[in-house]
Amino acid sequence: MPVVDTLITHAYLVLESRSATASERAEGLIDIEAAQQAGREIEDGWLAIQHGRVHSVGTSAQTPPEAARVIDAGGRLVTPGLINTHHHMYQNLTRAYAPAVNGTLFQWLTTLYPRWAALDEESVYLSTYVAAAELLLGGCTTSSDHMYVHPKPRLIDAQIAATGEIGFRFMANRGSMTRSVEDGGLPPKEVVQDEETILADSQRLIETYHDPAPGAMTRVALAPCSMFSVTESIMRATAELAERFDVRLHTHLAEDKDEDTYALEVYGRRPVEYFEDCGWATSRSWVAHYVYGSQAENQRLAAAGVSATQCPSSNMILAGDTADAQALRALGMPVGIGCDGSSSSDSANLWLETRGALLLGRYQHGPASMSARDALNMATLGSAANLGWDDELGHLNPGACADVVVWESAPLALAGAQTDPVESWLRSGPARPWHSFVAGAQLIDASELRLSGLEDVLTRHAAAAAAIQGLNA
Repeated sequence: MPVVDTLITHAYLVLESRSATASERAEGLIDIEAAQQAGREIEDGWLAIQHGRVHSVGTSAQTPPEAARVIDAGGRLVTPGLINTHHHMYQNLTRAYAPAVNGTLFQWLTTLYPRWAALDEESVYLSTYVAAAELLLGGCTTSSDHMYVHPKPRLIDAQIAATGEIGFRFMANRGSMTRSVEDGGLPPKEVVQDEETILADSQRLIETYHDPAPGAMTRVALAPCSMFSVTESIMRATAELAERFDVRLHTHLAEDKDEDTYALEVYGRRPVEYFEDCGWATSRSWVAHYVYGSQAENQRLAAAGVSATQCPSSNMILAGDTADAQALRALGMPVGIGCDGSSSSDSANLWLETRGALLLGRYQHGPASMSARDALNMATLGSAANLGWDDELGHLNPGACADVVVWESAPLALAGAQTDPVESWLRSGPARPWHSFVAGAQLIDASELRLSGLEDVLTRHAAAAAAIQGLNA
């Protein structure tokens, strides 16, 4: 009788992605040697999945359990599923929107806000379904989403319906905006809400959907958009609500140089000082972008347990600066990776973002400053820490959630790559999932999505996108 559901054999297993430590390097070990000696990586290994969890792992010299299904990885790289910690999924309805593609961040936002005012449950369901499918194709198995535009009620309910239908692990971020252009903010009045409505709906979503249990498929975080679009009172009230229900907190912070000027003029404080004064400098908070913190502010937030998300493609497309991920990580701050909204980065591919993080880190600090394992660590354990989920996500040690990706690259892309499968995976490419599992369920098989409803969703999504972009007249 089979002992486990699925057995993956003949794989190069990355159970936990870490570069060699200082002591390992002092012994003369390079990254791959250190990882294999420490048991973080296994060459020609096997991994068994049972009841949505990693049951066991082993070397080719160890006998694996009997399995109902065996997948021969053929020497392919197997990693934990990548984790996306900053996105605005609804924005794929305005992907590469021509009037906004060459604008600054603020120009881009003010151009698109009026378009997003037409969002409804149908369009949000479709955009979330498309986003989750696209993320899967880039090796992502868990994503958060910062949904802060609410022209209609129950939009996050539609998101959770879409991710639940797919079987995609999801942390819904109940975003909010209270400050419209009439109140000195950026968004139009149609997409902001009053504080009472925001707090009541936040509590409803937590009580209805948030699952704190191990192995959860859906969790909820609270996420006021930014200091440009919410009041200080909703920041404070949201932090208090998150404390009461023990959920995560998320917002944009120190993303743009104009934020300093705005914060000093409106709040009389720098952005990080404002963030701290509102009660957000805690270990339940993770922040998107975090580009312009001072060294002292970085140290304070790291000491408080705050974590950050880098969004490489979005930063480069909008031609801003980017978070110094390696400097923040050196302070002990977990740093994850996000693709950001589809309208700014125009792609939701976590392999691409992980490679972008590698390139940016080396560009900032030199060739010895960042390895592929550092970047993979950000996309797995770092991102899991962003979501407060690193106990069971971001690694493949026995007992972890069975969110597993078996990677494939074109033979030409890997020709000559024979000494380090992890570096080869990220330096060459593009790579894509050959097989992908979420909670032990296979969602990609032989590089094809197992989503029977995708074709219909794409047809409906095209119509919804045309309507929102004003192309139906």
